[in-house]
Amino acid sequence: MYAQAFFVAVFGLAAIGFGVVVFRTSSMMRSALALLFSMTAVGCLFLAMQTEFLGVLQIMMMATEMSIMAIFMVMFMMDPGGLGGMDMSHQKRFSIGAGVSAAVVAIAVALLSDWGPAAEQVVDAQAQTRALGMELLGRSMMIFETAGITILTAMIAATAVSIPVKKLASKDGKEASE
Repeated sequence: MYAQAFFVAVFGLAAIGFGVVVFRTSSMMRSALALLFSMTAVGCLFLAMQTEFLGVLQIMMMATEMSIMAIFMVMFMMDPGGLGGMDMSHQKRFSIGAGVSAAVVAIAVALLSDWGPAAEQVVDAQAQTRALGMELLGRSMMIFETAGITILTAMIAATAVSIPVKKLASKDGKEASE
């Protein structure tokens, strides 16, 4: 129990720390990597709380998403390395106030809420978990699969459209373009 609490605290602090770095750096690439590390720490939080499926899913999704985002930033941004002294934060006072307010509310909810019966008091935890899984994936699995294929198709199409067409040599030696 103490080891689990230790790892939850470590990964929670890592997620918050890397989340702060996202907004404190002037480099889009460093910001993307910090966001990747923050989301990976959230995935590790899920793993520490023994929700392996959510943890692995979080880590896999964020690794893929941040890799794609970093590639597009390098391709399309004028200054992805942050060498031009770009300031990525806006409305600093409001942002700090909103963040502190949200943290206070989240801590108050966590400490003052009644979280229901303890794990020992749950009558049939395995049946409840199975019912939840069937509810989440039974009816809506086709929707998730369709959305995934649609997003993949859109990414391939966007990449194909952004690639410049090269001039090809025709059989008679003249240049032709497709």
